Amino acid sequence: MSALPFFDTVLFDLDGTLVDTADDLTASLNYALQCLGREAVGNASVRAMVGHGARRLLERGLTATGAMTPELVEEGLPLFMEYYCAHIADYSRPFPGVDDALARLSASGWKIGVCTNKPEALALQLIESLNWSDRFDAVRGADSQPWRKPDPRHLTAALEGVGGQACIFVGDSRTDADTAVAAGVPFILVSFGYSMEPLDCLPADILIDHFSELEAAISTIQSRFTASR
Repeated sequence: MSALPFFDTVLFDLDGTLVDTADDLTASLNYALQCLGREAVGNASVRAMVGHGARRLLERGLTATGAMTPELVEEGLPLFMEYYCAHIADYSRPFPGVDDALARLSASGWKIGVCTNKPEALALQLIESLNWSDRFDAVRGADSQPWRKPDPRHLTAALEGVGGQACIFVGDSRTDADTAVAAGVPFILVSFGYSMEPLDCLPADILIDHFSELEAAISTIQSRFTASR
């Protein structure tokens, strides 16, 4: 598959899109909650809480198990981060087909990068743990600039980081969809991520159920763009 001159970059969300991180996030959240005297929350519940960073995840976990206060968040966040840093890839694994899809994109000349609301140091740590240190042309996390998704400037910063001209964005959530819409870029939605709402409620150009479908989805978007020129 060869890229048209216009689209030369594919940017990806990380958690819930490239990597199934829910089990490690669940364990880290429950460690913090239990240290704060709260009950644990289930994996399915945590999957619906992911997408806006560690602080928001902890806020949602506290709300689900009782009252949430700023003081509890400030007390619990270092506990969460300490545990997660030590266990970032105990269970986290790429979704099926991801490694092959990324390799094919790179071999075809695409620039590829990550745009995530995970703190950048943690994103890089996870990527290194998965032996992906040389896989991406750039990684932009939540704290790499003054804004984060769904602010389109986060996506623009990732595109600039890879040295790309124009991108297609791949994600799993409302946050990702809204980012793509705000940035005016095509959006491919994965069906297996951590969306908090029905997928048919999210604005997406194409929905894929497996990464083996990614290249065909990209080709369809290219064809649509060519037809509209």
